[in-house]
Amino acid sequence: MDKKLSSFERGDELPEEFAKFFKGKAYLNMLTTKDVSIGNVTFEPGCRNNWHIHHKGGQILLVTGGKGYYQAYGSEPLLLQEGDVVEIPAETKHWHGATSESWFCHLAIEIPAQGSSNEWLEEVNDLQYKQVEEKTHE
Repeated sequence: MDKKLSSFERGDELPEEFAKFFKGKAYLNMLTTKDVSIGNVTFEPGCRNNWHIHHKGGQILLVTGGKGYYQAYGSEPLLLQEGDVVEIPAETKHWHGATSESWFCHLAIEIPAQGSSNEWLEEVNDLQYKQVEEKTHE
């Protein structure tokens, strides 16, 4: 993949403090951290993050390239592609990542809130991921 799958530069491989919550390789280009945090996140095929919760603030994903998945705990997974928007309310356990055959890019917008935090949880294991692929296969 070239460095520019979307309109934004791919950025560098995630530092270990974040990479440990991802299965596979992902890259981050922070676009701004002033007032609101917006990062361009790029996932290699098959890469996904762990289940996690954004406490108090929530998150918005703006898909800018490739194909990926989003799943809120207890809900059916969604297949995402360029132009899709996902609004994730605060306190929602969820994960997101690339399909097994495509890179996936999104802008991750952290909704500002006093005392907000992220809680990283268990990984999305290979069986769970395979089931998502089967449910969303085009």
